[in-house]
Amino acid sequence: MRLDTRVRAALAVNITLALIASFLATRVARALQMPEISAWAMAGLVVIPIALWTTHRIVRRVSALMQGLDDGLRGFRDADFSMRLAAVEGDETLEIKSLYNEVADLLRAQRADVYQKELLLDTILQRTPVAVLLVNAADRVVYSNVAARELFTGGARVDGGHYSSLVAQLTEPMRDALAGGGDGIVVIPPSTKNEQEETFHISQRTFRLNTLEHRLILVERLTAELRRQEVEVWKKAIRVINHEINNTIAPISSLFHSARLAQQRDRREQLEEIYGSIDERLAFLRTFLESYAQFARLPEPRKQLTRWDEILADVRTLYDFRVEGDARAEVFVDRAQMQQVLINLVKNAHESGSDPGAIKVSLQRNIVRVSDAGRGMREDVLRQALVPFYSTKPGGTGVGLALSNEIIEAHGGRMRLEARLGGGTIVTCWLPAPG
Repeated sequence: MRLDTRVRAALAVNITLALIASFLATRVARALQMPEISAWAMAGLVVIPIALWTTHRIVRRVSALMQGLDDGLRGFRDADFSMRLAAVEGDETLEIKSLYNEVADLLRAQRADVYQKELLLDTILQRTPVAVLLVNAADRVVYSNVAARELFTGGARVDGGHYSSLVAQLTEPMRDALAGGGDGIVVIPPSTKNEQEETFHISQRTFRLNTLEHRLILVERLTAELRRQEVEVWKKAIRVINHEINNTIAPISSLFHSARLAQQRDRREQLEEIYGSIDERLAFLRTFLESYAQFARLPEPRKQLTRWDEILADVRTLYDFRVEGDARAEVFVDRAQMQQVLINLVKNAHESGSDPGAIKVSLQRNIVRVSDAGRGMREDVLRQALVPFYSTKPGGTGVGLALSNEIIEAHGGRMRLEARLGGGTIVTCWLPAPG
């Protein structure tokens, strides 16, 4: 019999006994001419013990069940699903105990499944070359993989430490990139002549875990991949150059043959037309090769103290943009080369589809930042944005960003690309302080 049925039955029995006792007491009192209160006292002596016995029995069973459920639910709270309640056939609490045991079995199976998935995920993360850090709202590192420990501490323990203290030990470019809170590319210059510069892709995401805010930081070393891509791009560039030279030489050869024939026949008008076509083809080839030659012959910057407004004046004649910060501040740069950098960056901002009013050049002493609200760069494009001759634009040469990065590095500075929250791209250039 179910527990609720048992309680209702006991309650019905007590009420029935009370009614019968009341009826008998009234009849006896009338027959014996006893006071009515004495009759009610006799009825109470019969009914009360029975009611107390049935109530005690019910309370004892309910208390035992509640104690078992209390212990079991406390175990659930502590993620212990091993406790089971004894469910005896014929027991009024059999159904609720069986239901509890089924829930405990289900939760235990689910926990075992989650544990296996976590173990598999941890194995994958520990073997991935991407550095992975998980930081909680208290600025504590709650998870790190092997790549993260190697990158940030040379293999020493990271979990449990303060993330801010960990970041403070990094080089300035990496520290600034992580402080930005978004995705980006950061280039770490070599600390000695025997070292090579390192390029990293940083991705940061914020989410809630157990209702608490956490931050996931992924840092991927792109140096080797970029080297491989650069080799492939240079091969492609050589093929393109060869193709364009052949496409120019073949028509010029044909035009020279036509010129000889025209000269023999004294056709001066035709000669002028032929010479014009030859000059046009040569001008195209010269312009085409010039874009590729800039990398090979980038001169040493001739630095001098120059005000930002003097650099921006020529850029503004080509493109519209807003300026924030003190444009009268001086910076120690090659004026022509810095103009080329800003022309490339502002030009890219316009070609991104951004509203011209949203294109902004921000100045802060020796830092210049160009931001737009355009389409932005996909993650795969952002990874390769600094590779020479890589371009996703129709007819693009892929020279602008790579050349700008070369100029900034030639000045002893560094450049960082990152995605702008809400859409668009931010390019930040750090330059050495004057003096």
